[in-house]
Amino acid sequence: MRVGCPKEIKNHEYRVGMTPGSVREYVSHGHEVLIESGAGAGIGADDNAYHAAGARIVKTAEEVFAKSDMIVKVKEPQPNEWVQLREDQILYTYLHLAPDPDQTKGLLASGVTAIAYETVTDDRGGLPLLAPMSEVAGRLAIQAGATALQKANGGRGVLLGGVPGVLPGKVAVIGGGVVGLHAAKMAVGLGADVTIIDRSIPRLRQLDDIFNGRVHTRYSTVEALEDECFSADVVVGAVLIPGAAAPKLVTREMLSGMKKGAVLVDVAIDQGGCFETSHATTHAQPTYEVDGIIHYCVANMPGAVPVTSAHALNNATLHYGLQLADKGLKALVDDPHLRNGLNVHKGKITNRAVAESLGYEMAEPKAVLAA
Repeated sequence: MRVGCPKEIKNHEYRVGMTPGSVREYVSHGHEVLIESGAGAGIGADDNAYHAAGARIVKTAEEVFAKSDMIVKVKEPQPNEWVQLREDQILYTYLHLAPDPDQTKGLLASGVTAIAYETVTDDRGGLPLLAPMSEVAGRLAIQAGATALQKANGGRGVLLGGVPGVLPGKVAVIGGGVVGLHAAKMAVGLGADVTIIDRSIPRLRQLDDIFNGRVHTRYSTVEALEDECFSADVVVGAVLIPGAAAPKLVTREMLSGMKKGAVLVDVAIDQGGCFETSHATTHAQPTYEVDGIIHYCVANMPGAVPVTSAHALNNATLHYGLQLADKGLKALVDDPHLRNGLNVHKGKITNRAVAESLGYEMAEPKAVLAA
């Protein structure tokens, strides 16, 4: 198969879909790899590194899209990219379709087979291709929140770790999954007073054991959300319903009860955000203020640390990418977990959460693949 990797064009997105190490693996499996010139610059991998790994360097993204059987990316295709996709081509990347009707329409019109990293599953019920970026984003959330909390950046002027004689800042983490766990780890490491809110009692027990009492845990109710948001200096939104739009757990009305200059970090923004007042921002302009509350809603947070995140992402995506390159669509038939990643196929939505979020009729993946 001919596998192509274009340069990412989303605002301040420095990650790359294929590292030179991944290229070597595809080439060793007998595949041809096309890399757009400069695609790896953000992680310090120049064209020579890709050439040495066995890739063919091409000058433009248009050539990558036109000549490749499978496109491997990081972020969802932008409008000038999805119009270059075609039927009988595989797109393998993050998609986050539920809050993005325009992209969904573009992919449906193209006829492409689109596999979303974020809905591929594993034997334990996890999301193995989302997990590494959730780990990065969770840790970054605290760095971002601590920076936004500084007075010069519009925040309250609180140091999360405090100092002797002064209480530490308070961090509320909504959602105890991968993002929430890693946000809490970073916040605890800084010395903050941390509370994790989740609706799963077994998960709260597990988190209590992990932190050995160093964080507070609360069952998610409206009262608990209000209590913790009103007392927090930083609130991290870390909720996830796989494939679906995130629920709006913090309403605009609740902002009036929060401390002026407190910070909301919405890590769920890729799925539409879990704060009512959230809208996607970029690394160029990461924050905005609503009713005195600072909002950080960058939709590609791990792009800020591309060396770490690109390698972590490739570690996770390579196995499934090789299956697709080796077997084509048969890989989706053979592997139910990879098949769960199928979101769009030949003009049909094949993921239930996406279909329900956007009002489409869902086509069963097995049926459309068999057809």
